[in-house]
Amino acid sequence: MKYISKTMLFKSLLFSAMFAFVGLANTNAQRIAVVDINAVLEGMPDYNKAQADLDKTASKWRQDIAQEYDKIKGMYNAYQAEQVLMSDDMRTQKEDEIMAAEKRVRDMQKDKFGPEGDLFQRRQDLVQPIQDKVYNALDKYATQKGYDFIFDKSSATGLIFANPKYDKTEEVKSALGL
Repeated sequence: MKYISKTMLFKSLLFSAMFAFVGLANTNAQRIAVVDINAVLEGMPDYNKAQADLDKTASKWRQDIAQEYDKIKGMYNAYQAEQVLMSDDMRTQKEDEIMAAEKRVRDMQKDKFGPEGDLFQRRQDLVQPIQDKVYNALDKYATQKGYDFIFDKSSATGLIFANPKYDKTEEVKSALGL
């Protein structure tokens, strides 16, 4: 019978322990997937129709705003040409008219393109239901296939699905006494 040194025995036990640990780690590994949400959305006819409608609307509004700015530029040019012939009161009145017209167009621009503007609202009405449909399908897919995390590779959004069992929010709040 062969003599086994303590070093060999130690190495053998260490190797066995590492093999068992790797085996256990693999059974608890999370399943992760990556999805290109933009590619999914762009493959949907409803989404493309909504985007085309939004682009058409935004283009029309930009044209309207540009025409208003052209009118203001015309008002200013006329004012520049005639100001030497105007009284102080007339100059002040024309300047006020030009500034009021500029404010009106800036307000129009904000109402159409601002963070809570008409374009934003229209996008919510047209695109949000389509996005909800995609996210619901993703949620169902992830649950059926056993994925724990799904990331969107097409945007900075990052995580788009997470298995609720990995949400440790309540544990952290509890640790903080909240």
